[in-house]
Amino acid sequence: MDYDFDWNYIWQSRLPLLHGLAVTLEVSAISIALAFVVGVAGAFIRVFAVRGANAIVGGYVELIRNTPILAQLFFIFFGLPELGMRPSPFWSGVLMLTLWGGAYNVESMRGALASVDAGLREGAYSLGLRRGQYFRFVAIPIALRLALPTVLNTAISMLKNSAFLQTIGLAELTFVAVDRASLSYRTLEMFGTIGAIYLTLGLGLAGAVGRLEHRLHQPFRT
Repeated sequence: MDYDFDWNYIWQSRLPLLHGLAVTLEVSAISIALAFVVGVAGAFIRVFAVRGANAIVGGYVELIRNTPILAQLFFIFFGLPELGMRPSPFWSGVLMLTLWGGAYNVESMRGALASVDAGLREGAYSLGLRRGQYFRFVAIPIALRLALPTVLNTAISMLKNSAFLQTIGLAELTFVAVDRASLSYRTLEMFGTIGAIYLTLGLGLAGAVGRLEHRLHQPFRT
C-alpha cells in the first residue's frame, strides 16, 4: 500500500505546532524547576526525620508513585473544583507534573544525601562549619552530582508526560497534533513530527545536563 507522505502539510502546520511546542516547554520548564525544589525540601525532611512532616512526605511519595498519573491529573482538574478550587488547565498541569516529579526527586535526593561520606561531615564540623554551611558547601554539591542522572531521567519523563495534558484541553504539542490529525487524517505526518520533536527535546536536555555533570565533576578529576 502506497502512502503519499506530505511534507508540505507539515510545513503548513508549523505555526500551530510551534504554538503547542511553546506551551509544552513553558509548562515543563516551570514544573521541572518546582519539582526540583520539592525534591530537595522533601529530601531534607526525610533525611532529618522531621517529626510529623516526615510521615506526610513519605505518604505523599508513596501516593504519587503508586497511582496512575492520569488519575492524579483528573483529580486535580475535575476533583479540586468540588472543593472550591478551580485551577486552569495550564496550572492543573503544572501542579500535577510538579507533584509527580517532586515525589521521584525526593527519593533521588534523599538517597544522594544519605550516601555522602560521614567523614566529610565530621571534617567539616572540625573545621568550624555550622550545619547549614556543611550542607550548603559540602553535602548539597556532592549530592547533586550523585543524584543528577536520576533527576535528569525524571525531568525527561516530565517533559514527555506533559502530553497527558491534552486530555484536559491544554493546547500543548500533542493536543495540536491530535486536533490537526482529526481534521486532515494526516496522522503519520503529525505524530511523526511531534515524535521527532520530543526526541530532539529529550536528547537536547540530556546533552545539556551531561555537560553540567561533566563540569560539576571537573574539580575531582586528577
